[in-house]
Amino acid sequence: MEIMKKQALALQEQIVTWRRDLHQIPETEMDTVQTEAYICARLDEMGIPYRKGVAGHGVVAVLEGSKPGKVFAIRADCDGLPIKEEADLPFASTNGCMHACGHDVHTAMALGAAKILADNKDKLEGRVKFIFQPGEEGCKEGYGGAKRMIDDGALEDPRPDVLIGLHTGAIWKENFKPGDIGYHYSGIMACMDRFEILVKGKGSHGAYPHGSIDPISIACQIISELQTIVSREMNPVEPAVISIGEIHAGTAFNIIPGECRISGTVRALSTETRKFMASRIEKIARTVARGMRGDIELRYGWEGPSPVMNNAEVTEELRKVAVEILGEEHVKEIKNASMGGEDIAYFLEEIPGTFFFHPSCNEEKGQIYPHHNSRFAIDEDVLWIGPAVMSTMAIEWLKKHK
Repeated sequence: MEIMKKQALALQEQIVTWRRDLHQIPETEMDTVQTEAYICARLDEMGIPYRKGVAGHGVVAVLEGSKPGKVFAIRADCDGLPIKEEADLPFASTNGCMHACGHDVHTAMALGAAKILADNKDKLEGRVKFIFQPGEEGCKEGYGGAKRMIDDGALEDPRPDVLIGLHTGAIWKENFKPGDIGYHYSGIMACMDRFEILVKGKGSHGAYPHGSIDPISIACQIISELQTIVSREMNPVEPAVISIGEIHAGTAFNIIPGECRISGTVRALSTETRKFMASRIEKIARTVARGMRGDIELRYGWEGPSPVMNNAEVTEELRKVAVEILGEEHVKEIKNASMGGEDIAYFLEEIPGTFFFHPSCNEEKGQIYPHHNSRFAIDEDVLWIGPAVMSTMAIEWLKKHK
């Protein structure tokens, strides 16, 4: 393991270069043409064969070891966000988009792991599959990148036996600092469901409300009652969130409209809670609307990822590897799962694995802005850690699970 750590440290400057190159060409959703080309060029330099154009512009590469064995997968998301960058960096993007969630870092670290493993094929008892995935931040319509890549065969030929991924930045505070690794044995991130309720009423002149069935009044009651699902129907120790983010109705101040549209998100850490909240949203919304002489149409979007469920055994193996590389004091358990979502969930529904945390926001260096902020920045000094852990984990896991 010490050899892999030394190689990762020696590769640190190159990983930073890759990250900065990617940071300057952020692309959104599935439209990652330049990013795909950049990843393929680096894989060509390493001599690792790949399939490009997966689900549009995803890339899947497979590194053959010196001996036959099982298949270990490393997944990295590579899309950016439609945010104009305001970070004061010499390599800041100028195309109106931004890597404001660290996916440039994820991709650079996965390339680092690929380079280390390619240089150590003689120690590799099996194969390593690298999945470079666009569309993690979602798409305007339909499923995001993970589901689309799976549907296009990303997990086949060969099918992985285990899969890992990571997230950099400052998702979890909990006394984490750059240089640490965070792990969690079970559900680490929530589902990310979206729902839309069309409230149907009857329009009227604002001066004659008795001639209307006011959809705005109905929508207000629905919103109020939906909040009781978490506060009065859920076990208080079971994490769950319902948030309303949009209300749209009306065209003029003196017209009661015929319809009102509300939309929101549901977050949960178990499939049971997710299904329960979906059923209660429909029941409450319809009952309230009909009780006020209206009705509803509900569109519940199951296109969002399910909860990110880590496999406890794989997580423990990763923890031990991280401890060997960084020391016990730098490898910490994540106590509270995040209610944010991540579509690696689709991969982990298919393949046992783990999703771990790579803290990289250094407040002492002024890196205080959260993910999806136009000034988001990370500490590049710790980029070697991701490749060190991932490459070592790949070699050790394949050696152990022959």
